[in-house]
Amino acid sequence: MTRVGLVGAGGVAQRHARVLSSLPDVQVTAVTDVVAEAATALADPYGARVLPDVAAVIDSGVDAVYVCVPPFAHGPAERAVVEAGLPLFVEKPISLDISTAQEITDLVAERKILTAVGHHWRYLAVVEQARDLLAGRDIRLVSGAWLDKVPPVAWWPLLGKSGGPIVEQAAHVLDLARHLVGEVTEVTAAGNGTPPAEGADIDGATAAVLRFAGGAVGTLSATCVLGWKERAGLEIYADGLALHVSETGLTVRDADGTRTVDSDPETARVAVDRAFIAAVRGEADDVRVPYPEAQRTHALALAVAESAATGKTVVTAHA
Repeated sequence: MTRVGLVGAGGVAQRHARVLSSLPDVQVTAVTDVVAEAATALADPYGARVLPDVAAVIDSGVDAVYVCVPPFAHGPAERAVVEAGLPLFVEKPISLDISTAQEITDLVAERKILTAVGHHWRYLAVVEQARDLLAGRDIRLVSGAWLDKVPPVAWWPLLGKSGGPIVEQAAHVLDLARHLVGEVTEVTAAGNGTPPAEGADIDGATAAVLRFAGGAVGTLSATCVLGWKERAGLEIYADGLALHVSETGLTVRDADGTRTVDSDPETARVAVDRAFIAAVRGEADDVRVPYPEAQRTHALALAVAESAATGKTVVTAHA
């Protein structure tokens, strides 16, 4: 039996608990959250213990720990888990700043800890199909978008709590761009300067221009002013090929015409947990986004956010 501890008991932690409990010989055995009622509500259906803090979860005898906390709360839990030598799964975004993420990256490397981050789009079959189609082609243009609503949590519209829509939401699109197109060397972005709601201090819309190391150029558009999720995905244009890829499918247009492949995002949400547990057990090695890889996506998202805030072009660490 693989015993898993959860740090955080919000919506994402609930999803992981449901998936983990559906896997053979996996049990959620410990939960902690700053809101005791939330921890109890998550723990009770799975027979898990509610514990007072991260240290207690570590000491309870778990085999791995999931850290599913809001962006502003990252750092201490990861540090404690890594120092204890336990496998670590972290939900994105992995922090509000680059220094915390870099500290954890360095600590993971020093202790040689197994890690994974919840960029589950990497487990979509349509993403790998897109990658195969792009192989050997010159990619010219990329257009990414995350057009959505403000999620119903109090901290989300506050920059100092969430990091803003680019860091908290559009990081999935940026990670997909890195995976399919390559590293971004330069970003120039602008925010509209108007928050999406009273009491918010994030931009209601952001637009960015990206330059990729391989020669492609691209854009990223994000807004959180809708009452629904309009679109989240990536369009890629290469010589003789146009792709649109998202959680829900892949559309391909080339010399053979247009075809669409549907995708169920739930399969990827299950796959990311299954792969991590298999790695914890030593049964397989299919962790596609370990913490250091997620740190590179996080650095890119922060670069876009910095450029939008300052109005200046930001040269990324991969230039």
